[in-house]
Amino acid sequence: MSSATRTNPPDAVDDPSPGWRPRVATGVIVLADGAVIEGAGVGATGSAAGEVCFNTAMTGYEEILTDPSYAAQIVTFTFPHIGVVGVNDEDIEVVNAAGSAAVGAIMRADVSAPSNFRSKARLDGWLKARGIIGVTGVDTRALTTLIRKRGMPNAVIAHAPDGAFDLDALRAEAARWPGIDGMDLVPAVGSTQRYDWDETSWTLEAGYGRRQATRFHVVAIDYGTKRNILRLLNDCGCAVTVVPATASAEDILALKPDGVVLSNGPGDPAATGEYAVPTIKGLLAAKTPLFGICLGHQLLGLAVGARTLKMPQGHHGANHPVKDFTTGKVEIVSMNHGFAVDRATLPANAEETHVSLFDGSNCGIALADRPAFSVQYHPEASPGPRDSHYLFRRFVDLIAASKAAGAPRAA
Repeated sequence: MSSATRTNPPDAVDDPSPGWRPRVATGVIVLADGAVIEGAGVGATGSAAGEVCFNTAMTGYEEILTDPSYAAQIVTFTFPHIGVVGVNDEDIEVVNAAGSAAVGAIMRADVSAPSNFRSKARLDGWLKARGIIGVTGVDTRALTTLIRKRGMPNAVIAHAPDGAFDLDALRAEAARWPGIDGMDLVPAVGSTQRYDWDETSWTLEAGYGRRQATRFHVVAIDYGTKRNILRLLNDCGCAVTVVPATASAEDILALKPDGVVLSNGPGDPAATGEYAVPTIKGLLAAKTPLFGICLGHQLLGLAVGARTLKMPQGHHGANHPVKDFTTGKVEIVSMNHGFAVDRATLPANAEETHVSLFDGSNCGIALADRPAFSVQYHPEASPGPRDSHYLFRRFVDLIAASKAAGAPRAA
């Protein structure tokens, strides 16, 4: 891809000459093949390596950039105007408010002054505070086309206010970065200790609430969970205990959960599965109701004997059509994943329940001999449509059915 330098109208005082003058590039994206894309740097300064993906959502950039599933990724926004509604303290999805997820953001238009009653700050300042490097003025349509044709490239994103870049060093850094394939990123984003969560969903009138009634006790294994997953569980009357990704089946069963959620998260599921799969197998053996989301879906697939594969461009956006075979309905969902369960390797006891209508990839399974199901997408939305909120009710119904059937519980 050829580089491009943006231009701006001249300043009448500083540059009295007629016409337009080039603007010094203060931000660059250097791809692993050596290509350099120039723009204007915003947010944090310095450089960061990651995998470049594109996200097709038109809203929810704050939720996207704080989704732990984007760890070690540089997000290209296909919607041109990012930052127009500013940022606030309520739309952060990473549980650790000080933590970040995506390492970089690539945008078409400059960040403008926000116009929204909920805004507390500008996006560019927020990016700087969270250590996220941004580059604006990029032809994001061309970059998206490149990703669709060649797959998600490794790259380095850099911001230097004086425009001084050592491009040779950045090219070497981009070429040296090993990529996400084979990388376990969960330790960088997941919790390290157990905690309880009782916050419920946001409303315009009251903001976030607190769970009042408790119907079931659910344990969420934190591979990089989003806050709204925990909120929607509370909406359904579930007392939620969050445990680290390294928790054993024995540790979890000792909490006497009525059900367990396998959360979303970043990285290669096969790498995370080295320690996560034995735990999930132990929970399946105990016939504990399970609900897997995104990475949790992939890990459940691995636990029953399926394999996962790296996708060329992944699924990232809030407008993906998925068909639910159990209802025959098509829902529009929020997605963020670069790996998928290989449907050809699903065992006989794993029924495919959902499929992507974009590329036919597997998006959900249910086990015939255990109370367990999972989906590849994000039913909690944030951002995205709410078409899939029903899955949390389906999980609660599965727990109720399991208890009614007298499924054995751990002592």
